[in-house]
Amino acid sequence: MTDWPAKLRRIRALTLKETRQVMRDPSSIAIGIAFPLMMILLFGYGLSLDISRVSVAVVDEDASSDSAALIGAFRLSPYFGVTVVHSMAEAKTMVLDRKVDGVLRIPSDFTRRWHLGEAEVQILVNGTDANQARIMQAYAQGPVALWSAARAGSVSAVSVGPVIVVDRMWFNENNDSHYFLVPGLIVLVMTIIGAFLTAMVVAREWERGTLEALFVTPMRAGEFLVSKFLPYFGLGMIGFVLCFLAGQFLFHVPLRGSLCLLCLASMIYLLVALGLGLLISTLVKSQFLASQLAMLLTFLPAMMLSGFLYDLRSMPVFIQGITYALPARYAVTLMQTLYLAGDVGSVVWLNLGVLAAMASALIVLARLATRKQLS
Repeated sequence: MTDWPAKLRRIRALTLKETRQVMRDPSSIAIGIAFPLMMILLFGYGLSLDISRVSVAVVDEDASSDSAALIGAFRLSPYFGVTVVHSMAEAKTMVLDRKVDGVLRIPSDFTRRWHLGEAEVQILVNGTDANQARIMQAYAQGPVALWSAARAGSVSAVSVGPVIVVDRMWFNENNDSHYFLVPGLIVLVMTIIGAFLTAMVVAREWERGTLEALFVTPMRAGEFLVSKFLPYFGLGMIGFVLCFLAGQFLFHVPLRGSLCLLCLASMIYLLVALGLGLLISTLVKSQFLASQLAMLLTFLPAMMLSGFLYDLRSMPVFIQGITYALPARYAVTLMQTLYLAGDVGSVVWLNLGVLAAMASALIVLARLATRKQLS
């Protein structure tokens, strides 16, 4: 008959030991609390996929009322800062000196060609940053379209006026990249706490020689793993709460899904990260090597291949296939759906199921690896 009171006493004693170790270790506190806070502020305020103000040099070769009105449309746009120059040579120099991000060139026959229905303007953008260049090209369509619609409405013509496109952005009405980044940041923080810290706990026991002393006790492998899980699980949930509060009160990211589902998803993914970290730690007896493996297998994939920063569909098919084996891919999709779209069952339950299966498999593997070392 299993002696459950004795098991619970051993788990409690081992967990208390590990908790005290965490509290006495400044690096654990730094990685578990200080580092997530730094990441929240750095990613939240320092990283943005939006372009709020583009500096443009305008070369007006037409010098007419029509071209002046078009320049005015660019001045009124919240996305552009306009500097009028007198020649393309001057505009090119400003681009090379990085004083402006692009050039708007209005040709000398602009008014005449507009009345013929074939007017053109030239948008030259600095392609050093390809993403910014594409966004600038898209932004430039707005002032031109508004000017064209206004001028067409003021001129009597037999033809029907321009078609007005009424657009609406679902799930991110403010077109704010923080809505996209904060859910992924939660995954990143829990990856660091769960995998990076636990990847070194067993290796640390080996290096310090304390694991041999535990061998002679009645401790079981499962009890040992549970005692390692609990303190870092609590630390990871503290990181989750910090990210959630920052998203709500610093960046005002809406949570359209269930808070209970969000907490459940966070706990399951944290179990995945903890299981992976402990598996690394039981297989590697060096803290340095364990930390490098944790960085290579968890943090970098969560940053680059999870959909946190880059659209997975734009990656090569081979790389897309690799991402299906990464837990962070499912966690980021799950968090972004719960935050921005709500409780979409077809997405939420599928990704929760995959993460739960991964957590179970990793915990079983960590248990088997630990049993071999402790037997």
